[in-house]
Amino acid sequence: MPARVHAILVVRPDGRTPAAYHLRRTLAALGEQSRPVDVLTIVLCGGDDILEDVARSSSAESVVTAPASTGYAAATALITPRLDGDAVWLLAQDTAPEREALARLAGALELSPSAAFAAPKLVRWDDRSEIVSLGVGMTRFGRAVGLADGELDQGQHDARSDVLGADVRGLLVRTEAWHALGGLDGALHGADEGLDLGVRARLAGARVALAPGAIIATAGDGVAGPPAPLSPQRRRRRDFASRLAQLHRRLVYAPALAVPLHWLTILPLALWRTVVDLVRKEPGSILPEWGAAAVAIVRPVSVARSRKRLGRPKRSAWAQLAPLRLSRAELREQFGDDAVEPIAGAPRRSELRFFSGGGAWLVLGTLVVSVAAFPALLAWPTLGGGALQPLRTTLAQLWTDAAFGQRALGLDTIGPADPFAAVIAVLGSLSAWEPSRAVVVLWILALPLAALGGWFAATRVTDRSLLRLAVGLLWALSPSFLAALTQGRPAAVVAHLLLPWLLLAGSVAHRSWAGAGAASVLLAAVVAAAPSLAPALVVAWAGVIVIAVVVRAGRGVARLIWVVVPSLVLCAPLVWSAVRRGQAWGLLADPGVPWAGPQVAADAAGRALLAAGIPTPDLAGWTTLLPDGPTWWVPLLVAPVALLALVAPLTQRWAAGITLLALTALGLGTAFAAVGISVSFEQSLPVAIWPGAGLSLAWLGAIGAAAVALDAGLAPRLRLVRGLATTVAVIGIAVLAFPSLTAMARSTALLTNGPQSTLPAYVAAEGNDDPDVGTIVLTPQNAGGVAAEVVWGGSETIGGQTTLLSTRTEPDALDVELAELAADLVTSSAENVVADLAARGIAFVLVAPASAPESDTARTMRLSATTSLDQRDTLDAVGETTKGSLWRVTADVADRPRVAASVHATAALIAATQAAVLAAALLLALPTAASRREARQTPRVVGPHWQEGR
Repeated sequence: MPARVHAILVVRPDGRTPAAYHLRRTLAALGEQSRPVDVLTIVLCGGDDILEDVARSSSAESVVTAPASTGYAAATALITPRLDGDAVWLLAQDTAPEREALARLAGALELSPSAAFAAPKLVRWDDRSEIVSLGVGMTRFGRAVGLADGELDQGQHDARSDVLGADVRGLLVRTEAWHALGGLDGALHGADEGLDLGVRARLAGARVALAPGAIIATAGDGVAGPPAPLSPQRRRRRDFASRLAQLHRRLVYAPALAVPLHWLTILPLALWRTVVDLVRKEPGSILPEWGAAAVAIVRPVSVARSRKRLGRPKRSAWAQLAPLRLSRAELREQFGDDAVEPIAGAPRRSELRFFSGGGAWLVLGTLVVSVAAFPALLAWPTLGGGALQPLRTTLAQLWTDAAFGQRALGLDTIGPADPFAAVIAVLGSLSAWEPSRAVVVLWILALPLAALGGWFAATRVTDRSLLRLAVGLLWALSPSFLAALTQGRPAAVVAHLLLPWLLLAGSVAHRSWAGAGAASVLLAAVVAAAPSLAPALVVAWAGVIVIAVVVRAGRGVARLIWVVVPSLVLCAPLVWSAVRRGQAWGLLADPGVPWAGPQVAADAAGRALLAAGIPTPDLAGWTTLLPDGPTWWVPLLVAPVALLALVAPLTQRWAAGITLLALTALGLGTAFAAVGISVSFEQSLPVAIWPGAGLSLAWLGAIGAAAVALDAGLAPRLRLVRGLATTVAVIGIAVLAFPSLTAMARSTALLTNGPQSTLPAYVAAEGNDDPDVGTIVLTPQNAGGVAAEVVWGGSETIGGQTTLLSTRTEPDALDVELAELAADLVTSSAENVVADLAARGIAFVLVAPASAPESDTARTMRLSATTSLDQRDTLDAVGETTKGSLWRVTADVADRPRVAASVHATAALIAATQAAVLAAALLLALPTAASRREARQTPRVVGPHWQEGR
């Protein structure tokens, strides 16, 4: 047993922890030791009057002051030259030993003459039944692993006596070994110091003894050892120190020839571990990871000093340590992903019951309805009509349209792509061999997909199978959704299909990173498909942030903030371009093909229809079904859903009801604000924003609130009333949907078979393989004048559309040049206009027919333009086509103008940034065994729940 023990007690003020209280308890515990400390030295790092008074009033032989930045290793090094005793006891302000701790540590050293130091059992400051540390091991790659951290102390590890290392707090080190080993390594930044000391002791031929009977309570202030992760800041500090220590030890322990290789792998490993952190839903570890890598890579002097400290006393080979390293099998056995036992009284997640609850039958039934409603689509290769156009013919062209650079429309338009182009590229990639067919398949599967999304969204609202089926069916039969399907509005269809999944993920985004990652991707897609929803969604997001701050004390706010990051990154280039051009309102324009289709007027009658969820003036098709009959009753079919939704705030689940009604209000507000507002143009016609996107959001909130009312508003004995109310609501919406579902059979739908190209087949045959084939399209206007646009490739496409052109209110230099070219072409006085076309890379001229019915003014302009073009020697008339009259430029056509290198650099930067952020979001959204296990510990339904058996 050591004759004299010199205790070093390091103290550091910390405004966030009761340092004075911890110090008083530690000093009191030292004074009560059955084997008293012979010499006590206190090192006070930083100025603090209270701590200094406590230290100087203690029984310490001396109090040494040091700067606040002094680490634990440096603080102990200050006392090393004046050590007085056979052993040194390493303590901190928050290490309070029990009465027999020192005696048992000294006894462990006496029983093990070959041991360099003895390690105690560290327990929680306020709960001695929980082990903080009892020995530290190391994996093959140098990661420190606590052998009993966080376990309940039931004596299960008390028989263990030999370990590789230990936590530095409370170590009793022989003074001779302390001097021989060179003390603690300050380059470890406060982490793994005890493990490193144990490794060096082992290599010097000594052992590390474990004394489980010596118990020391620790609070985790972070003065010695890593701080307890009680806050995000402390957690980042702990992660940084641990990772830096691991990288430093790897460079120190490696053979000399392998050190450069390890140094070169630091940054690639940081990138790989970033991906792993995202998959493990631990994005908070990413910044500490890169910070540790950056520090480790610029500290060759510290590495050299540590390698010298390691090699000086070394007498054993690394092979001697192999039995003490933890293998992968041992890690799995000790820390395997075993299922967590549910805590008594904790919320229990109910079964999903997709098949047993009828969800599968709902999807199958709506698929049958969809095929019956759109049977012709099964044979159509391309879908047309309304705002539908073909897609590009190759994946490369699809994704080129989604990137920054030359646009597929315009004389030489360069700028960012609409975010919706990326959604179209993803959709087209699902049918890579024939991208346009993906839109046809989407239309056929739209009803079952909507029912599926609505059913899953209902799982956040209710556990009742009947109500889930009702919500799924009501979502699939939404008036705005069916109007978008029959009119051919792909952006509105996509937004409607994604909204329930956004609710599903967004409602639990505060709980887990998996939910936040999924919600962030879905939000970006919804905003890309329906920009008019962005203000409402921002308000909803801000409201959730406020609730998280007020109700949850800020827990989960970081996850909620991440939800909007992919949307901001995806939309930032277009937002910047629009603001710079003074066209910020154009950001709200519906993406895709500008189309002035039928929608309600901006008057009292029109707004009344919007309040009923109907976006079209034909009363969801009933005026075409009953042209001479009364239709005043049609809006009343929505009344059961509306009344049930209004009851939701009066139920036991009033919070969920109010939240969903607020969502309804946001949707209706969006629809009311959008109707009649035009921010884009189809040739010379203004195009109003489609209010159906706002109505979809409102419908989601309304049917969710109705489900809440039916779920929690009725007593268990009134099940019959619940079933009757649900049946009435569903039947009412089914009747409302009947005209839309029969529109194809009655030939009132606007959907058409193709065309496969908006340009003549002659141009399409050449342009499908060469996206740089240019065609100038001249369209006489019924009100007078000619609309001109340049199409690159074999057709106009949905993904090739750009709001840079469709929302422009003031002409730029390219617009003026295009207007001059069009004017010169339709008049015979200009002589060199065809040469100008050829110089611009334009190989074809098309005079398209005016919108039906053609006015006399448009007919006169068409004939005049045709005559003028026929008279030009350098134009060869191809002939009349279904798309209009076509001419081919016979002069040598130059290549399409190339963009500057700076444009390519900008495109690469934007693409890399967006890809990195979206990849991070997808990795966060990727479910893992751990995330599924965590989800099982939380209820599926969000909000207080009516506890009746289901």
